[in-house]
Amino acid sequence: MTNGTEGSIIEIASPAPRGAATDVEIDRTALEAALDYIRPALQADGGDVLLESILGGTVNLQLLGACGGCPISETTVTAGIERILKDRVPGVVEVLAS
Repeated sequence: MTNGTEGSIIEIASPAPRGAATDVEIDRTALEAALDYIRPALQADGGDVLLESILGGTVNLQLLGACGGCPISETTVTAGIERILKDRVPGVVEVLAS
């Protein structure tokens, strides 16, 4: 028995899984330029960032040096790096860092 809830607003509005935006293409040159803009701030604190991969709208980075073991590195990524990359590089949906 169906009650007419197939395709309900709950299902339609549910968020896409992480990394689901695989049909997005990111300009690697623009991404590298944005990372070069960010690097001096990270390097001033003894760290750096390395671009590991791009999968659709997801950018995977590796935090290096002092940033790699920093207790606030997650905040640095989400409040700093991700915000800047989303502002400067069309197609960036998410930034993950290891």
